[in-house]
Amino acid sequence: MIDDSSGQTLVQANWTEKGPAAISNRQAQAKEIGKLIGERAKKINIDRVVFDRGGYLYHGRIKALADGARESGLTF
Repeated sequence: MIDDSSGQTLVQANWTEKGPAAISNRQAQAKEIGKLIGERAKKINIDRVVFDRGGYLYHGRIKALADGARESGLTF
């Protein structure tokens, strides 16, 4: 998560934090990363975000990441 007004990174997550062999399905990996990002955002009192998919279609791993973030309480 980036604050566009200040250009500062607020929250980040990387799959290697969970261990590369923990889940082999890429969509499941993306969902777990979304949950992790959501949990970290909640810790710093962020509950509303704007999801910029960077021009990618909203399906597959992009959708899974967003679904994971929503499950952890973020509102898009």
